[in-house]
Amino acid sequence: MRIAWIGKKTPFCGNVTYSREITNGLLDRGHEVSFLHFAQEQATTDNWPNFQEVPLPFIYKSQVYTIPSFKATKVLKDSLREIKPDIVHASLTLSTLDFVLPEICEELNLPLIATFHTPFAGKGAKLISSTQLLAYQLYAPFLDHYDRVIIFSQIQRELLSSMGVGEGKIAVIPNGVDPVKYSPGVSQVKAEFGAERLFVYQGRIAQEKNVESLLRAWKQSEMGVNSKLLIVGDGPLKPSLESFYGREHGIIWLGFIADENRRIEILRGADVFILPSLVEGLSLSLLEAMSCGVACLATDVGADGEVLEKGAGVAINTSSVRSQLKTLLPLCQDHPELTTLLGEKARKRVLERYTLNDNITQLEELYSQVLAQRPLTLSWGI
Repeated sequence: MRIAWIGKKTPFCGNVTYSREITNGLLDRGHEVSFLHFAQEQATTDNWPNFQEVPLPFIYKSQVYTIPSFKATKVLKDSLREIKPDIVHASLTLSTLDFVLPEICEELNLPLIATFHTPFAGKGAKLISSTQLLAYQLYAPFLDHYDRVIIFSQIQRELLSSMGVGEGKIAVIPNGVDPVKYSPGVSQVKAEFGAERLFVYQGRIAQEKNVESLLRAWKQSEMGVNSKLLIVGDGPLKPSLESFYGREHGIIWLGFIADENRRIEILRGADVFILPSLVEGLSLSLLEAMSCGVACLATDVGADGEVLEKGAGVAINTSSVRSQLKTLLPLCQDHPELTTLLGEKARKRVLERYTLNDNITQLEELYSQVLAQRPLTLSWGI
């Protein structure tokens, strides 16, 4: 099958990881993939497959959103005419291009699938961030014009459906990780940082990630000198937080780590992974930690609570993150048998429900279903 993938390669975020892992998986299954993304020129990045790459011009891009240039629509349309794909899959990048894609693909007679990553509070609660609520309200009418919209949980299905996206348009395909690559293993990270017990946060240092609640809980818990908290990631709040919560409190800031093997080494050395977010979709960082056999504490937002249910981890209520962590952090520090058990259950949950192999299989089935429902006249004849 010939697939035109519209996604993101930089700057690093969950959308980037999703696009890299899925396109690698599709190529491994023998599909032909062309990758269209916002860039000034073609650029090869570590761990990315060798595929046809089409740079789309832009004015500005960040981890959160992208502003395309005026030429982007024409470049995209001309590129799709040249590629002649069987199907177009857009891992939505929060750009204005997302809204014109259905019109472009209708003109070119191409089936169009979207993966909608925008995080949410979950469990029927109102979205905590007005920005996230606006994003859902803004996207819903346009998503209904895609052939299918991939989301990560039944909770998200209910949310989009309530906003007018047709039930038949929504496909629930959870994120998946490679459990061979992300697996328990030997690590020297504890020795490197002089830790007997190692706690890790990995993600953006931004308001919606609620990292300060974790930092305050850590500091107030007066964790022992042999326990360390590694903060992996970058973002707008990093400079201000780092100045108040440093090594004197056992907190070590590592910044953004591009090397995937290094990130895996850190997870393999960790005892506990903490994700205190106020909104999420389905966190790949959480799944990666679980796959490495790490005990996980995460807020019950997006689909993360669903991932951790029935003992695969500890789900935290967003209304009292700091107070709950003040109890949980010392508990996890003082009871290694507890974190070992939670880590084993986390790994088992990933193997049962969240492997990349299952994700790719479900995606292939969706592609075939969408193509089968379209008239034969709506093809390139290839």
